[in-house]
Amino acid sequence: MARVPFICGNWKLHKTIGEAVAFVTELKNQLGTVRDVEIAVGPVFTAIQAVAKRLEGSNIKVAAQDCFWEDKGAWTGEVSAPMLKEAGCSYVIVGHSERRQHFGELDAAVNLKARAVLRAGMNPIICIGETLAQRDAGETLGCCSAQLDAALSNLTPEDASRIVLAYEPVWAIGTGRNATPDQAQEVHGFIRNRLREKFAGVADEVRIQYGGSVKPDNIAILMAQPDVDGALVGGASLSTEQFVPIVRYRKS
Repeated sequence: MARVPFICGNWKLHKTIGEAVAFVTELKNQLGTVRDVEIAVGPVFTAIQAVAKRLEGSNIKVAAQDCFWEDKGAWTGEVSAPMLKEAGCSYVIVGHSERRQHFGELDAAVNLKARAVLRAGMNPIICIGETLAQRDAGETLGCCSAQLDAALSNLTPEDASRIVLAYEPVWAIGTGRNATPDQAQEVHGFIRNRLREKFAGVADEVRIQYGGSVKPDNIAILMAQPDVDGALVGGASLSTEQFVPIVRYRKS
């Protein structure tokens, strides 16, 4: 079963509601004919509903950048998966390295969030990846294995068939550095084999994105790797000049 490439833009803390709506209007105009790549954008919480409304009927889906693991309750400041579903989301990013680094998010929390997203009828984009110190210490695969095992805990094969994984080497996020194609494939291939051990029947259906300073000039060679199925794009997703050619990498 061929895996449809999946390019998702993570806008992080950028774009007001007005800016977001104007931006996705441009994306609709420029990417409306793309059918061989799945596309999503990840606005801030306040812009999700307006962006989803503007993208109705288009080939561009909406992702949230995070969620909480409970559906409701006394959790001041949190947003639940069912609320994001109602607002128009199809995907939710969980376990991004910035959440882990700056907000102390633990592997167990990533698992709870992923399961909440699945319960709500959406698809989690589960992020894993090593720091520069871990890579220099030769701990890349061990780190990714531990994060992956924790994130997939208590998931069924049916659940696994609905997830997206994103390998994001922390040292390559927003730094201008990126893993070489061979480095990316080494980790992606390792992740694929771990999936085969856990979910043999669906492992080859799961898409594994690469995230970390993805640009128009490196997307094609990354996507040429056998286990790189897409990209979770940060800074380059904030302008049409960069995001459109990334999505259209097959025609570049």
